[in-house]
Amino acid sequence: MDFSPQARILTLGDGFYDRVTPADFPQTVIRFRNDRAATEVGLEGLTDAEWSERFGRFRPFDRSLPEPLALRYHGHQFRVYNPDIGDGRGFTYAQLRDTRGRLMDLGTKGSGQTPWSRFGDGRLTLKGGVREVLATEMLEALGADTSRSFSLIETGESLHRGDEPSPTRSSVLVRLSHGHIRIGSFQRLATLQDDAGLEALARYALTELYGEEPAANPALQLFGRVVERTAKLAASYMVAGFVHGVLNSDNINVTGESFDYGPWRFTPMWDNAFTAAYFDQQGLYAFGRQAQAIHWDVAQLAIALSRITGVDPLAVALDRFPAIYEEALVSGLLKRLGVKPRGEGEDIALADALVRVLQQGTVTIDRVFFDWRGGRLRASQAAYDNAAFQAFAEAVRSYEQATALDHPYWSDAEPCSMHIEEVEAIWAPIAEADDWSLFTTKVASIRRMGAALA
Repeated sequence: MDFSPQARILTLGDGFYDRVTPADFPQTVIRFRNDRAATEVGLEGLTDAEWSERFGRFRPFDRSLPEPLALRYHGHQFRVYNPDIGDGRGFTYAQLRDTRGRLMDLGTKGSGQTPWSRFGDGRLTLKGGVREVLATEMLEALGADTSRSFSLIETGESLHRGDEPSPTRSSVLVRLSHGHIRIGSFQRLATLQDDAGLEALARYALTELYGEEPAANPALQLFGRVVERTAKLAASYMVAGFVHGVLNSDNINVTGESFDYGPWRFTPMWDNAFTAAYFDQQGLYAFGRQAQAIHWDVAQLAIALSRITGVDPLAVALDRFPAIYEEALVSGLLKRLGVKPRGEGEDIALADALVRVLQQGTVTIDRVFFDWRGGRLRASQAAYDNAAFQAFAEAVRSYEQATALDHPYWSDAEPCSMHIEEVEAIWAPIAEADDWSLFTTKVASIRRMGAALA
């Protein structure tokens, strides 16, 4: 498609962001360029030199943003309200349209200090960038609504971090996202008692991100959409076996698109207590509590919007979250299993039997879905010889296979996965010998699995 630059966020005015200057990096070495995503926004034709100039030096696109914008927001971080945050090591660099006509942002991570950096250096470790690429590629392949890692460039600086061996290499990441407006963006305006700003941001989100004409009550209209999208997002995490790690209200996008991956993990087993962040000692954002956490965050959006609309209709809309989540969870489990839905009662029973199988903790999540794709066990496995698996087999027996299993992936000996041991194994040769072969091979393997699942 033709490149379609935009600058719609400027219609909000200066009160929503700060104009900033990118860091001047010692070098720009391309480590990952997502040409598949670039094709969807008309940027696949950039040479490597042009790519580095745009996504390492951040030369503006004509008719897009003349300067990068660090967005302002507040948020609850582990349930503690923090008014002193905002884009501290990233900015919105450009806006553009994709092949679906959606307004998209090119946003950064590790692009330098902003007024919201506090005591941080505004940088991103190369390992952190590699991890985000792997997370987004895996989530996209598994069908989750996620931002996409668009570019990863090594920047030639030595960084010191307390949670990994230092000094370590630096990078700047560019992600392609369906907006960067967060629940925390609305919380900030509510705290400032800026009702006009709340109204303007609600209208912007509806018009520019949802493509809807604001009706009589834009705030309630938007809130209903956010409830739907975020409930489905929570379900998609469970289906993928994914733990985001930091589901603070400033990390929840009002489009329901997942983004900003720090201490993420894919849990090998269906373990509700599995956590991703070493500092989440109370398990607030554990695997089995993610829906609760996102629901709580959405409730904070309702509180913010209650300044400009009625509390009762917001409460009614929020009460829909659990039912939407449950429906999306059942639908997602059946989709990953590769069977056609039959009816609400039977589908719920099948999903329940499947979760009971997964909760046994004897076979990994990836392995169960791989072995039972299409609703039939494709190879005899001693691990499935127990009562729970027999009950599941009985439940799935009448289901019809949704798609043919003719992709070569289904003949592999092992499913594609992304557990922490694999992440560390991919990083080790990069750190030790600048060997990117395992990283490149893994991205290709993930995309191959995505093609098979599609």
